[in-house]
This record gives sequence, structure tokens and C-alpha cells, in this order.
Amino acid sequence: MQPCLETVLRRTEAPLYWIGAATAAWVSLWSFYRLLSGFRIWVLGNGQIVSTKLGKWAVVTGATDGIGKAFAEELARRGFAVVLISRSQEKLDDVSKSIESRFSVETRTIAVDFEAADIYPKIEAGLAALEVGVLVNNVGISYPFPEFFLNINDLDKFVTKMINVNITSVCQMSRLVLPKMLDRSKGVILNISSASALYPVPLLSIYSATKAFVDFFTQGLNAEYKSKGIIIQSVLPFFVATKMSKIRKPTLDKPTPERYVASAIRTVGLQSQTSGYFPHAVLRWITTSVIPVNLIMKLAMKLNMAQRARYLKKHKQR
Repeated sequence: MQPCLETVLRRTEAPLYWIGAATAAWVSLWSFYRLLSGFRIWVLGNGQIVSTKLGKWAVVTGATDGIGKAFAEELARRGFAVVLISRSQEKLDDVSKSIESRFSVETRTIAVDFEAADIYPKIEAGLAALEVGVLVNNVGISYPFPEFFLNINDLDKFVTKMINVNITSVCQMSRLVLPKMLDRSKGVILNISSASALYPVPLLSIYSATKAFVDFFTQGLNAEYKSKGIIIQSVLPFFVATKMSKIRKPTLDKPTPERYVASAIRTVGLQSQTSGYFPHAVLRWITTSVIPVNLIMKLAMKLNMAQRARYLKKHKQR
């Protein structure tokens, strides 16, 4: 019996050796490729692709605050004339004057409320004569505080509002600018999703789901049109110090909108789906590849429950 076992071991020794060697070689090559890719994306970047060669005009939704405003300013710095689209005409005028004085570019404004569904003829008329090279679909809304689905105030209207702003706007704005980009065989569309799209987020369930839609829609659209010379990128930031996130003090992992945008715009053409910022890419790897998704959901539930309790306590005391 012993000699038979030794014979089997001898016969399998060489195949097992080569399987192990091949696996080690594959892992080494894959790791080296990932290292080179990371260096290409986060160190070298691709800063020149977003230029006025794509077209004279850039269009930014949700352009008066946070990431949207930072994108408008960065695109103006690169020489684009900018169409600013948001709800408040007063805020639009302020941002428009600031951009024109700082960057000496032309701006136009379109004041619409993306909560409504009948605004797109007005936007279409405003963009009709323009050569749009870049569209940034940034407009979005979240919850006022984390909450259970059935406890959301005026739930019926809230659902419609969330879908109109976070989903319908991305589809409709893409519909408006894609045909002319297709005619010219060039253009860039940046759809601002969220790290919340990477896994379900309890107590922010509708928001998380709408951002997952944006991410999936963007990846599908990019596959459809990348061979036509059009880049359509999904951008999934973690926390950025904006009014929407209610983060006042920026840190390394919670950058200012300006710092985030300066990093994210360098990934255009290199990644169809990007975290936009190296510390966020590290966080994404940890939360999607290292920590199980069920544990992420439990942690999110715990954190959001605590935030919900603080909010309710604060507003009960008023």
C-alpha cells in the first residue's frame, strides 16, 4: 500500500509544481499590472484629454455648490465656456460672475428645478446652438438625515423627487447632448454617482439605489459609445467636504471639492468607473475586496442609526 501511495505522489509532484509555479507567475504578473495601472492613473494621470478640442462648451448641472461648482471652475480654467444649470438664479449669477472674472471665459445660466419633469424643453432650447464638448451630470439630492423607508416624511413626493433629480436628470441630459457629440465623434460625459452605489446603504436606501442606477447606466452607455469616440465615465466619490455631506473641515480622506475634482478629471479616459481620488480608491478596495459586504452593511446601519439619533435629538430640543 505504501509503495502505491509513493508512486501517486511522485506522479503528481511535477504537475502540482507547475500548477503552483503558473499560479505564482500569474499573481505576480497581475500584481505588476495593477501597480503599473495605479501609477499610470494616480501619478501620471491623463490631464490633457479634457480640453476645448472636444468642443467649446462645457455643461454642468448642480453647478452652484460643491463638486458641481468645482467642476465648472476647473473646466473654465481649461478654457471652456460654461453653461451653469441649477435651481437658484441668484446663485447661478454669483458663480457666473466669479467664473467670468477669474478665468475670462463666457458663461450662460439656465435656472431649472430638477425635481420637476417638464424642464427639459427649456434646457434643450438653451443648449441648441452650442457645441458641447463636456457634460457633467452632477445634480443630486440625498436624505436630510438617515431614516427608515416608511418613516420618511411625505414619502410619495420624496420618492418622485429623488428619482427625478438623481436618475431622470442623468438620462435626459445625456439624451440632449449625445446626438451632437456622436455627429462630431468626440465628447465626454461625467456622471457623478457615489460610493453608496458600491453596496446597499441602510437608512439611505433610495439614495444608494439611485446612485447604483447612475453607475450601471453610465457603464452601459460607455460600452455603447466608446467606439464612437465618446468617453462616458462614472465617478464614485466617498465623502467630500460639501454642504450635501455636511462635512465642514476637509481632511486627507475627505478632500475639498476643488482637490477632489482636480484629481478626478485626470482619470478621464483611463477608467470608465473611477473613485476619482487616490485615498478614495484605497477605501473602495478595502470596502469591496477586503471587508465582506454584509459587514459593510451592518457598519453602515450602525453609523446611520447613530446619526439618525443625533439628528432627532437635536431637532426635538428645538
